[in-house]
Amino acid sequence: MHRDPGPPGHHHAHMFRDHRWAVAGASAMYVGAAVILVVMAASPSLVQPIDDWWYDLMVSIEASLITGLATVLDVVGGTFVMVPLRVGMAIYLGAKRRWAALMTFGSAIAVSELAIGPLKSLYDRARPPDSLVETSSAAFPSGHATAAAVTAIILVVVLISPGEHRRAWEVRAGLFAFAMALSRTYLRAHWLSDVVAGALIGAATALAAAAVVHVVRVRIADRDEARVAPNG
Repeated sequence: MHRDPGPPGHHHAHMFRDHRWAVAGASAMYVGAAVILVVMAASPSLVQPIDDWWYDLMVSIEASLITGLATVLDVVGGTFVMVPLRVGMAIYLGAKRRWAALMTFGSAIAVSELAIGPLKSLYDRARPPDSLVETSSAAFPSGHATAAAVTAIILVVVLISPGEHRRAWEVRAGLFAFAMALSRTYLRAHWLSDVVAGALIGAATALAAAAVVHVVRVRIADRDEARVAPNG
């Protein structure tokens, strides 16, 4: 059963008009991330030549303006911005009693964060040489790329109603995640494969969390409607 989610800006009853695109998108991105994870575990030498080529390319385009912009993104994607932003959004959604949105937001963030640490420890990949910013922990996958993708996409899903207005914001969220990923390689904080895997994990997790909550809510609503419907 499909329901009208309401006009733009309305606190829509459900996350999607049709959640199947989110399921398909999340599945495709998880598969892509899994391929990278398997290749990195089984034969990283297949990936390293591409990473080395991209690293050399980033070094060749180094310029003060690009470095400045990339450094800003380094701060935006770091703990001092992401943590207050996420906590503030959780408080906002709770204050508005938007429990499904809060569950969606919280689960997407939690799952993505819980995945990155163990993966970094498991692969324990060295960072690229001569990073332009301070780094910590292992390189693969990129925490900044993951955080940017999951946060940007899940914010759009929980704050913007489905429709043309949301599509414009989806594009903006994707561009932000893309810029963050590229900036990590420009700053020589990550290899290209680090940020591709991280962005895929983050984006997929955001869509998967939203799709799961959406399906559960629709089924609960349908069950409640069936209970109160008059007997035919």
